[in-house]
Amino acid sequence: MNLDKFSLNGEILPITEAKIAISNIEYQYGFGVYETIRVVKDIPYFVDVHIGRILQSAKMIGIVHTYSAGDIYQDIFNLISEIGSNAAFNIKILLIGAPEATKCLLYMIPLAPKFPDRKIYKYGISLVTTKYERLFPQVKTLNMLGSYLAYRMAKQGGHQDALLINNEGFITEGTRSNFFLIKDKTIFTAPRDMVLDGVTKRTILNVAMKNGFIIKEKNLSPSELGDYDGAFITNTSDRIVPVRQIDNFCFSAIPESIKELIQLFDEYLGKYAKSFIE
Repeated sequence: MNLDKFSLNGEILPITEAKIAISNIEYQYGFGVYETIRVVKDIPYFVDVHIGRILQSAKMIGIVHTYSAGDIYQDIFNLISEIGSNAAFNIKILLIGAPEATKCLLYMIPLAPKFPDRKIYKYGISLVTTKYERLFPQVKTLNMLGSYLAYRMAKQGGHQDALLINNEGFITEGTRSNFFLIKDKTIFTAPRDMVLDGVTKRTILNVAMKNGFIIKEKNLSPSELGDYDGAFITNTSDRIVPVRQIDNFCFSAIPESIKELIQLFDEYLGKYAKSFIE
């Protein structure tokens, strides 16, 4: 797989030219938004939803730009065509603000995927909690320092990720994932105004509801983990990952409901790919 090209404002260029000036004050201050799209065999999964969210994110923090959904859509497919690979990779989209709309920068950078260890789906992962509340929880901004430090702390402690605890003491999300608890076939998630409404999250919950699961939004307390059968996280790269341990609390086993949800989502992805080709 040859990821030697990228897109800047719709122009395909060598990846060696993918640079941001150190004088770019908007980038320095995190005045930008981003998305990561999974591409498998030339299919950008949930591309319309990702485009809609980056445009909404830009609007929510006041980035004024000249890009339409159609422009971004075409640029994505132009880049995929230029790469010309049937392999799997990610496209990271960065929309960086500017004082004038015409001076905003739209980067699309292909990245080699990170393939998760298959053992995590069988045995689950370990998470650690940390107190941190993102400034704009519903927006994927470039201001990621708090999440980065939390993730680094988790990895240094031998955990796969950190769960963020807000000022009221409730679990909101992971540093790069959405978080869920499950009891029987009821899935519990933090109120949507407190977290990023992840594209994978949206899709999985839609699949779950169509297959008899019930979705409830509520405050998730770390002290009540024992009231649930299990937990899982979701993100673009790893899809659904069961959670084995949170801090010193361990779930007794990965419940069958989570295993069922993983299978249902895998089947849905297969149908999505087929319908996209057709």
